[in-house]
Amino acid sequence: MSELPVQRPSLIQRILPHPALSAMLVVVWMLLLNDLSWGGLLLAVIFAVIIPLITSRFWPGNPRMRFGPPLWGYVTIVLWDIVIANFQVAWIILFRRNRDLRSSWLVIPTDLRSPEAITALAATISLTPGTVSTDISADGRALLVHILDTDNPDAEIARIKSRYEARLLRIFP
Repeated sequence: MSELPVQRPSLIQRILPHPALSAMLVVVWMLLLNDLSWGGLLLAVIFAVIIPLITSRFWPGNPRMRFGPPLWGYVTIVLWDIVIANFQVAWIILFRRNRDLRSSWLVIPTDLRSPEAITALAATISLTPGTVSTDISADGRALLVHILDTDNPDAEIARIKSRYEARLLRIFP
């Protein structure tokens, strides 16, 4: 029996083992630098190459993720929800009395299995003002979320599942 040849990664794959991480590092570095200069961009690119090379042995594999319309749609929905939630929380702070708040703890069962997808869902919940993801079950099948004000916790769970989780299931197959 003949063995299948081992496919070696290309030069680009060896230099950039995690291209999404490299791109994120460049963007974050430039945002933190707060200055669009050639020197800053060069340093960002150097870090974007070196850091993934050094840390690649800690990554078991690249996450399976779909880019394109599903991802852009998700980002658009999340950004829109963040803007709207900021106004809702500001209204609550300015015009509602503390004793009138209906805070609640929600246990959100999740169908997501990828650690990256679960992290994205938890981060999305925490990024949206008025909600914070506080814990994940040991088996990764439920998130514990605190919500600042709700009159219907079941509707909030359904909203999170339909608005965020359903889209994440398309992004992380």
